[in-house]
Amino acid sequence: MLETVKAYVALTKPRVIELLLVAAIPAMLQADRGAILQPGQGGTMLWLILGTLVGGWMGAAAANTFNMVVDSDIDKVMKRTIKRPLAKQTVSNRAALIFGIVLTIASVLWLGIICNSWLASVFILLTIAFYVFVYTMWLKRSTDQNVVWGGAAGCMPVMVGWAVITDNSDAVTGWTHWWQAIVLFLVIFFWTPPHTWALGLRYREDYEAAGVPMLPVVRTPIEVTIRIIWYTVATVVTTFLLIPAAGWIYLVGALAAGIWFLWGAFSLHAKVKAGGEIKPMKLFLLSNNYLAVVCVALAVDAALGLTTIASMFS
Repeated sequence: MLETVKAYVALTKPRVIELLLVAAIPAMLQADRGAILQPGQGGTMLWLILGTLVGGWMGAAAANTFNMVVDSDIDKVMKRTIKRPLAKQTVSNRAALIFGIVLTIASVLWLGIICNSWLASVFILLTIAFYVFVYTMWLKRSTDQNVVWGGAAGCMPVMVGWAVITDNSDAVTGWTHWWQAIVLFLVIFFWTPPHTWALGLRYREDYEAAGVPMLPVVRTPIEVTIRIIWYTVATVVTTFLLIPAAGWIYLVGALAAGIWFLWGAFSLHAKVKAGGEIKPMKLFLLSNNYLAVVCVALAVDAALGLTTIASMFS
């Protein structure tokens, strides 16, 4: 029984979900800066965040479960994924499919009814559909740009969280504030390729054996690291676009973390050029920590409702 429960949990890819949901928290706090510390509003904001995380978790878990169903043939070939539930037949494909459908319905109803945001429900449905039909079934197996465009699905927790705040706060009205959500969306969009390509460099043989045209499979390491640098630069620059709408904590966090991320990308490129053994997992882990630092900096900054940089100079 316990093994079966563990298998169903594994279907959801919990570590991936944790990272994605982390981005939803600062987005929600930024959408209504300082509200969580306001008397009479803090409890509501906290509940909305917790409720959105639950609904978002179910939606992401559904998408990941469908992903494993579609990729069950690949997972049986790759050493990195050979112990996944469907590869080991701990859970049948049919049972996993039903599990994914139940999670999808639960996520949509939870966000729409419990979190009072049918717009968030629409976003979660779009996320699941895009991740399964566009990325997993098409892009992943057909182009080396798979994680570039497919990564859009991983950006959607930001939009889901922003939608929940928009639908529940009288202080957040109209569409003019959505530019910040789009910036946060783009941060994760540009961050995804260098994060994933670093992993791809480490498991290149796995992807090649499975017939998945990841960039490290079809391009030389030097070409891959050059693209990693470009996308890392784009990520860092995009985080700077949010500085006027945030305070000094985010400013310091974005600058420091950005320098750190760029150093990691350039270091990997330099080692590839020099030849010999490389350790791309260092950049993979660094990218995780980078995103965490940026998100925590924005979350703290927004929760405290610090004076924005734009206001300081207006």
